Amino acid sequence: MSDSAAWNARYEAAPGMFGQAPNLFLMEQAHRLAPGMRALSLGDGEGRNGVWLAQQGLAVTALDWSATGMARAAALAVQRGVAMECVVADAAGWDWPDQAFDLVAWVFVHLPPQDREAVAAGVGRALRPGGWLVLECFSPAQEGRRSGGPRQTELLFTRAVVEAAFAGFEVHALLEGTVLLDEGPKHQGLAEVVRAVLRKPQR
Repeated sequence: MSDSAAWNARYEAAPGMFGQAPNLFLMEQAHRLAPGMRALSLGDGEGRNGVWLAQQGLAVTALDWSATGMARAAALAVQRGVAMECVVADAAGWDWPDQAFDLVAWVFVHLPPQDREAVAAGVGRALRPGGWLVLECFSPAQEGRRSGGPRQTELLFTRAVVEAAFAGFEVHALLEGTVLLDEGPKHQGLAEVVRAVLRKPQR
């Protein structure tokens, strides 16, 4: 079974596994947002983060390789009365547009190193000068916790991984530590994460 098929099956079996509320760290960046900005919500699953961004007045593209997830995301956008473009694609192989977005939200998207490198390069191309990347992912210290995240260590993030993937970006926040997650049944409890707010240089 391909990874996209596996995620389709997961969403079919457990709708709302990560809830409908947006990621807390993303919400904390609301002061950086302005109506009319263009945003990409990467690996947006059932749309909780993309729809929230659209509710802030942003023009949002939600990207995920699960057709089931994106169908739910589109339905959530209609339910909340906002417009959102939903794209079903593998981010590692997506034809990333040049300088198309003012914000990319990378929330709990864990990829093999080669794919992560390709997606990070895509983010670098797709962000406009001065554009923001907001990232939250699990760190290796998450091992043994039951609050979410992949089992494979190579899929996890550290400060060094973020610094290498986005070398040249301005670092406005880069934190590694323990947070309390309350994001649907699959993200509950204390968790070990890396959080970053990075900005593509203006020049």
